[in-house]
Amino acid sequence: MVLLAQISDLHLDGTERARERAARVMDYLRALPTPVDALLVTGDIADHGEPSEYQEAARILAAPFPVLTCPGNHDARSPMRTALLGEPAGDGPINRMHLIGGTAILMCDSSIPGADEGLLDAETLTWLSDTLDSLPAGTPALVAFHHPPVRLHHPLPDTLMLQREEELAALLAGHPEVAAILTGHAHTAAASTFAGRPLLIAPATTWTLRLPWEGDQAADRAQPPALAFHVFDKEHGLDEQHRLTTHFRVVPRVPDGQA
Repeated sequence: MVLLAQISDLHLDGTERARERAARVMDYLRALPTPVDALLVTGDIADHGEPSEYQEAARILAAPFPVLTCPGNHDARSPMRTALLGEPAGDGPINRMHLIGGTAILMCDSSIPGADEGLLDAETLTWLSDTLDSLPAGTPALVAFHHPPVRLHHPLPDTLMLQREEELAALLAGHPEVAAILTGHAHTAAASTFAGRPLLIAPATTWTLRLPWEGDQAADRAQPPALAFHVFDKEHGLDEQHRLTTHFRVVPRVPDGQA
């Protein structure tokens, strides 16, 4: 069994509000009696892509478990590389594969520099296909990136979703080892399907999107930050297939004196 946590859309901007909400979620995760095997952070880590925002993210995200990241549309690749990942500067896509408990987790870059919508470009799709092809036989995989590849029935994320999603669907058709897709960006916890796989969208740390049937205010800043827990395990039954089970949690502020 692999236990993963996922957070998204921290939008760290140097303000106390963003800092406190992200730190609150990380304090909750670090205090779990059973630690997660890894934390996935699916983009919009910074709000303006400034080096100082990534330096703050590095301090907040420090943890005794692996922290896996990918960029969102608010992120900037070169500062993210140098200030958060400790790598040389560079403007190419940030794509990384991590092996966690026998499961390959592919963190993909769906950002388009200078734009808010998403795209898995030719370099990223080639990397994704080649990496999946290189996995040992029988290794299951999870693919994570920022922009959902389906409509979520709100005009804000639906105008800024992943573009040319049919290219990803065609790639996945030849890779049955991919068990699920994990994204962020929408600022609302959601579950759907894409290319015959579960699609899980993490809630946001910074604010929650109000849906059209909830009223006309897009950003609900009063809602507490939230996260997803993903349990990935092989079901012992007729098919012996891996199954992803997801639980969502909010992390309210602890009242003074009750910590």
